Amino acid sequence: MADSGLKVLMITSEVVPFAKAGGLGDMVAALSAELFRQGHDVRIVLPRYYSVDIGRLRRFGDPLGVSLGLEEEWCAVYASRLPDTEVPVYFLDHQELFGRDGIYGTKAEPDFHDNVRRFALLSRGAFQLCRAHDWFPDVMHAHDWPAAIVPVCLYAREQEGPFADTGSVLSIHNLGHQGIFPKEDFEHLPLAPELYRSAGFESRDGLNLLQAGIHNADILTTVSQTYAEEIQTPEFGCGLDRLLRHRAPDLFGVLNGMDYEVWNPETDLHIPANYSHEDLAGKALNKAALQEAMGLEVDPEKPIFAMVSRLVDQKGFGELCGPTHGSLYSICKDLDLQFVILGTGEEWCEEELAVLDEKLPNLSVALEFNDSLAHLIEAGADFFLMPSQYEPCGLSQMYSLRYGTLPIVRRTGGLADTVENYNEETGEGTGFVFDLLTPSAIANTVGWALWAWFNKREHIVAMQRRAMQQRFPWEQSAERYAELYQWAIDRRLGRQPRTW
Repeated sequence: MADSGLKVLMITSEVVPFAKAGGLGDMVAALSAELFRQGHDVRIVLPRYYSVDIGRLRRFGDPLGVSLGLEEEWCAVYASRLPDTEVPVYFLDHQELFGRDGIYGTKAEPDFHDNVRRFALLSRGAFQLCRAHDWFPDVMHAHDWPAAIVPVCLYAREQEGPFADTGSVLSIHNLGHQGIFPKEDFEHLPLAPELYRSAGFESRDGLNLLQAGIHNADILTTVSQTYAEEIQTPEFGCGLDRLLRHRAPDLFGVLNGMDYEVWNPETDLHIPANYSHEDLAGKALNKAALQEAMGLEVDPEKPIFAMVSRLVDQKGFGELCGPTHGSLYSICKDLDLQFVILGTGEEWCEEELAVLDEKLPNLSVALEFNDSLAHLIEAGADFFLMPSQYEPCGLSQMYSLRYGTLPIVRRTGGLADTVENYNEETGEGTGFVFDLLTPSAIANTVGWALWAWFNKREHIVAMQRRAMQQRFPWEQSAERYAELYQWAIDRRLGRQPRTW
C-alpha cells in the first residue's frame, strides 16, 4: 500500500455480500475495493445483523463500551474481509439491537421502533472501535441517514484529541429516506440536549438525522451529478432543498461505477450464450431461452421489454400498473410485444401484477429475487424500462447498456447522466428518454421503441453495439472520491474556507 494513501473509515448500514437492501451495499463494497487498489487504507464498519453468519467471522479485540445518551451499551466486535480483497470489515455485535431479521425493518414493522438507538450505536461505536485499536482515519465516510450523526459527533465531541484532524464526508444515496423520528428519541444520541437545535436535528417532523448530517459534514456527495442538482429543487429536495442550496458549494455528484466482471455478457456464467458488441449472435439464443423460461411464445421477431426492479411507487409502478389508470395493460394488449417483470415490493403492486399476468398472455411476472434470472433478462431482453419518479444513480440501466438491452428511461438523476436519447434521423443514441412521468408518456415511449424495432432495425443494432461499449468504471469514481476526501481534510484543518 502506498505511503501517501489516505486512511478512510466507511460507516454504513449495508455492504455486499454481508448485508444489502439496495444499491448502497453495492456502492460501499465496490468503492472500498477500488480505493484500496489505488493505495488507500480503507476499512468498513457495520452492524452484525442476524443474517450475517457469525461462524464465518473472527472475534476482534475486546468488547466496546458505547455511551448513548444516558445509557451505555456494550458490543462485541467481529471481523472479516471483503471477498477477493484485503479490505477489513468490522461488525458491531449487539444481540438486542441487531440480532433480528431485517436491516431497517420487516414487512410487519417496516421501520424498527428503536432504529435511533440501533444506528446511534453504529455511529458512535465506530469512534470507539478506532480508539480501542489505535487507528485513526483521515476521513470518516458516512453513508445515508443511519451514519449521519458521525459528522455531528466529529464537530460536537471530537474537536480535540485523536479525531481533531479527521474530515467527514456524507454520501446521500436516497434523499427520500432521512431518518425521521420522534423528538423524544434524541435522548438516545451521544450528544448534549442543546445540540438538538444547534446541530440541525430539529425539523417540523421531529428528529431528522440526515438533516443534521448535512448541516455538519465537511463534504456532501450524491451518486450522480444530475441528482446533486435535482435535490436542490423543491420537486426533488424532500423538504431539504433550501439547506442543500445553502451547502451547494460543498455538494458534489459522483456517478457510481459498475462491476464489469460480474456483469459481462462475454463471460457471464448465468446465461446460455456469451456474446459481444462485435458478435451479437448469442443475444438471440439468450432471448429464446428467456422466452422459454418465462412461458412466452418463442419468437425472435417479438421484442421483449423488461423490468428488474423493486415494485414500489418510486420506480414508476403507480403509473405503470396502478389500478384503473396504469398503462401496462394497454401496452401489452394493444402492442405487438412481450413484457417480463422480475422483482418484489409493495403488496398492492405484487397483487396487481399477478392479476395482469393472468389476463395477458404476452406478460410474464416473477415475484421473487432471482439473480440468475436477472442476468438472463438483461441478456435476452431487447429493451429495459425504468420509468422512475427519481433515480439517484441507478445500476440496471448500466447493466442493460453493457448487455445491449436498450434502456427506456425517464430523464432524472443517474438515468439522465448515463443514457443518450435516440435520434431517429441519424440512429445515434443508446436508449429512449422521456420527461413526464405519466401513464401515456410511458406507453408512448414504449411505442416509439417498438416503432424503431420494426422500422429502423439497423438503428437498433447500431445502438446495441454502441451501448455495449459504454463504460462507467469505478476507477474514475474512486479517484474523484479521493480528491473530495482531501478537500474534507483541508476543510477540517481550516486550509479551505467553510461555506456555512
